[in-house]
Amino acid sequence: MSITLRDINPGESCRVIRANFKGELHKRIMEMGITPGSVIEVERFAPLGDPMELKIKGYHLSLRKSEAACIEVERV
Repeated sequence: MSITLRDINPGESCRVIRANFKGELHKRIMEMGITPGSVIEVERFAPLGDPMELKIKGYHLSLRKSEAACIEVERV
């Protein structure tokens, strides 16, 4: 059973397996450093639950939950 970045709770870390996007969105996600093998730490969710704040490769990134649902990960 695969899980997505959206399933990871604040304080947990995961490793990217695959990003299931097409076209420009795929390119943008890759440019942000979300590539296979990258480790992501979920720091927190915004007060209303969306977006989520992540730490990847030493910097902070905000990502909508709908986008996070397209990123397959494994817990580390």
